[in-house]
Amino acid sequence: MILIADCGSTKIDWCVLNGKEVKARIFTCGMNALMMTQEEMSNNIENELLPHVKDFDIDEVYYYGAGCLAEDICSNVRGAIRAHIPAKTIEVHSDLLASARALCGNEPGIACILGTGSNSCYYDGKEIVDNVSPLGYILGDEGSGAVLGKLLVGDVLKKQLPEPLCEKFLKEYDLDRLEIIRRVYREPFANRFLASLSPFLAKNIEEPAVHRLVLNAFKAFFVRNITNYKNYKSLKVNFVGSIAMYYRSVLEEAAASVDCTIGTIIKSPMEGLILYHSK
Repeated sequence: MILIADCGSTKIDWCVLNGKEVKARIFTCGMNALMMTQEEMSNNIENELLPHVKDFDIDEVYYYGAGCLAEDICSNVRGAIRAHIPAKTIEVHSDLLASARALCGNEPGIACILGTGSNSCYYDGKEIVDNVSPLGYILGDEGSGAVLGKLLVGDVLKKQLPEPLCEKFLKEYDLDRLEIIRRVYREPFANRFLASLSPFLAKNIEEPAVHRLVLNAFKAFFVRNITNYKNYKSLKVNFVGSIAMYYRSVLEEAAASVDCTIGTIIKSPMEGLILYHSK
């Protein structure tokens, strides 16, 4: 049997696969391997996952996770898993490779993540061969929920949106200037706070000023990321993430501005990973 993990900082989606049959789907608290020790990850696996999988004879584990950026980090994750699941094969990869395999399978393409943050890569059908660094929501993450939220509150506080729209936003989220500044500059996880505001844009996308804000953010994503990949015009650009799902029509408009073609869009990678590993 195979155990697949799609791990984010907030939650982990686990799937036990026997051939093409899904035997179990389990959701546990998230882990960021960059910010957690091997012991902390081991405790998480022991307490939250093990009770659900201890009766399965697992031969292979494929773990795709946030923060899995270097071999020493991946080694810690492998050690945490092996302490409780003595599988013959334990592979640990980045969440970006999860998206590439889920979206493209064994075919070459451009794979992107567009959720709270953003990322992208050129995938040759086996491995990631090029990646434009996302740089986070302060320096990059164009088109992400966090950046859309950042642009929104900036335009609200600087009165770049119509006054009724600004008032509607502040009332709907029970915010004022000082509270926004406190949440962004003094509280942890400002990116999550900003991303939590982006649904306002989706609900008001028919407003010309809102449509323009979102469209320009997506254009920046394509110009600053996708156009750096060789043959980007001849390959389909595929997406994982809620932002890509909710704003598909505007995303397609932005893609057309740089002669890109949108391919597959899925909310999360697990269904694609099940298909990939069942083969």
